[in-house]
Amino acid sequence: MDFNQLVDEYWPQLMALAINIAEAILVLVVTFIAARLTRRGVRRLSGRLDATLIPVLANMAVWAVYIVGLLVILDRFGVNTTSLVALLGAAGIAVGLALKDTLQNIAAGFIVLGLRPFRVGDFIQFGDTLGTVREVGLFTTQLDTVDGLYISAPNANVWGQTLTNFSRNPTRRIEIVASIAYGDSIGTGIRVLQQLVAEDERILPEPQPAFAVRALADSSVNLHLRAWTRTDQYWDVYWSLMEKLKPALEAEGLTIPFPQRELHIVNQPAKLPQEKTEHE
Repeated sequence: MDFNQLVDEYWPQLMALAINIAEAILVLVVTFIAARLTRRGVRRLSGRLDATLIPVLANMAVWAVYIVGLLVILDRFGVNTTSLVALLGAAGIAVGLALKDTLQNIAAGFIVLGLRPFRVGDFIQFGDTLGTVREVGLFTTQLDTVDGLYISAPNANVWGQTLTNFSRNPTRRIEIVASIAYGDSIGTGIRVLQQLVAEDERILPEPQPAFAVRALADSSVNLHLRAWTRTDQYWDVYWSLMEKLKPALEAEGLTIPFPQRELHIVNQPAKLPQEKTEHE
C-alpha cells in the first residue's frame, strides 16, 4: 500500500481527530474565559450578598464551569460521560474515606457559612487563636492577628471549639477598677468615676452605668465602674477613661496606694541552754 492509499484510507479519521482537537482547544479557551467571567460576576454581587459567602460561591461556580468544560471535551472524543460520572462517584467514595479530615473541613466550612457565627471583618477567638476574619474558604478560615500575623486555620478547628465573636453585638460593657487608699473617702472616689462617665459622650445612657465598692483589698479599697459603649468604640473609650482616671483621682486628693505589708516584730529574750547534770 503506497502513501496515497494510506492517506486516502486514514484521511477522514485524521481530519475528524484534528477537528476534535481544535474543538477541544476552543472549549478550553471558552471554559477559561467563562470561569473568569463567572468569578467576576459572583464578586460583583458583594453588595447584595454577605462578603463571607463571596469567595466560596466564586470558587464553586468556577469549578462547576471547569467540570462542564471537561465533560464537553470528553464527549467530543467519544467518551461515555455517563459511565465516567458513575466511575467518578465510586472513586469519590474511596477518596472521601481517605480524606476524611479534609471532608470534615469542607463540612465545617458549609456549617460556618450557613449559621454565620462570624463574618468577614469580625474579631473572633477560638481556643488560643484570636484575629480578624479575612476570608472563609471551603477548607480553611484566614485571619489577621492584632500584631499583623497571618493565620490559616482548618474549618474543623474553628467550628469544633467554643467561639467568641467580639464584634457581633452592637454594644459592649467596659469594666474599670480604681484603687484608693483606706484613708480616702469612698464617696469622693465614686463621684470621680461618675464625673468621668458624664464627660464622655460615647458612653451609652442605657444600660445605666454602675458604680460600687468591688473589694476591700489588702492595700486598697477597689472601686468598680461598669459602663456600656458601642463595640467599635470600646478600646478608644477604655483607653480614654484609663488615661483620665489617675489625674482625676489626684485632683480630688485621692491616692492610688502601692501594695504594702505590715510586719510586727516581737523581741523575746534568748533562752540559754540548760546546764547538764552530773548524771548526764
